Amino acid sequence: MANPKSVLFKIKRQASPDAKPHWEEFELAWKPGMNVTSSLMEIAANPVTRAGKATTPITYDSNCLEEVCGSCAMLINGRARMACSALVDNLDQPIRLEPFSKFPVIRDLAVDRSVLFENLKQVKAWVPIDGTYDLGSGPRMTTEDQEEAYPLSRCISCCCCMEACPQFNESTGFVGAATISQVRLFNTHPTGAALKRERLAALMGDGGIQECGYAQNCVEVCPKDIPLTRSIAEVGGDVMKQAIGDLFRK
Repeated sequence: MANPKSVLFKIKRQASPDAKPHWEEFELAWKPGMNVTSSLMEIAANPVTRAGKATTPITYDSNCLEEVCGSCAMLINGRARMACSALVDNLDQPIRLEPFSKFPVIRDLAVDRSVLFENLKQVKAWVPIDGTYDLGSGPRMTTEDQEEAYPLSRCISCCCCMEACPQFNESTGFVGAATISQVRLFNTHPTGAALKRERLAALMGDGGIQECGYAQNCVEVCPKDIPLTRSIAEVGGDVMKQAIGDLFRK
């Protein structure tokens, strides 16, 4: 048992993408307001296991430390979440830290999440503009439209929704809830709507929106409370309308 005034961590480690994973335990003195990221920083300052064996600092991704950049996502006690906002006092011990299971491991807790950005490129998740000359002010959006779009814009590309999704795996190639929600965001923008048909068409192919089993795990783990299931439902309806319309156009 860990000392009542200490915190016990059990961390899954992997030296390289091809190395065999193993576990190491660390014990830290308890401090007020500790979170997982600050604990990893403390281990880095003195990388010694609970058994007193010198080791290497834990490799993990981190940047903003305030749940904005999305880089520190990992499995904490088996749940996909952000390390910077995971307070030690709210976690059961030993605190188990593991890399995401559905992404290639780079080293220790750091994984390659580039598949998300490839999916976003596939659905053209951007607002098209012509920067060759000054186009002046863009089209105005009503306050109601802005309020509906803002929650969708809060996505931090953490991939928690993809990790928790039972349909996101190599066999389905499912693009995931984050990508679908971004399609909804850019399709509702007055200028972004210029690529609406192309975005919806991209979701009709392999790994598209038809792969979603509507398990709703995504909305449960999203750290920014994005209405992902509503996005999936609305985009799914738009995809179906466009698919039926395309049949009659042939």
